[in-house]
Order: sequence, then C-alpha cells, then structure tokens
Amino acid sequence: MAQKQYHVTGMSCEHCAASIREEVSEVPGVSEVVVDLSADAVTVHGTDLDDERLRAAIVEAGYGVADSVAA
Repeated sequence: MAQKQYHVTGMSCEHCAASIREEVSEVPGVSEVVVDLSADAVTVHGTDLDDERLRAAIVEAGYGVADSVAA
C-alpha cells in the first residue's frame, strides 16, 4: 500500500478536516485519509495514488497544498 503526505494550508477545525476527508476519499485508489489539524497534514493511504488528483481534491475542498512527501 502506498502513502502520500501533504502539508495543507487553511485548515482550522474539524469541519475543515471532514471536508478534506470527503473530497480525497473520492479519488480512485484511496483507502484511508488521515487529517492531523495540529500539524496541518493530510496523509493518504491506498494503491496507485495519483498525486495530481489528490492535490486537486484538496484544492476542490477549499484548501491549499504547500508541499508533499512521498512515503
């Protein structure tokens, strides 16, 4: 299983986290989305993860993506 982590800007509450989880969960291959509000981080687990689609889903939810780290 692959994992990607993103530093997300603009998150401030659980509603923000829920919005991101909802949008990112719809990307094909995603099996789990973990949002850490205190670290402004989103970690995505799944197979054949498409970085471009994951970033687009975060932006679609209304937030920015500062960087990513493939793990």
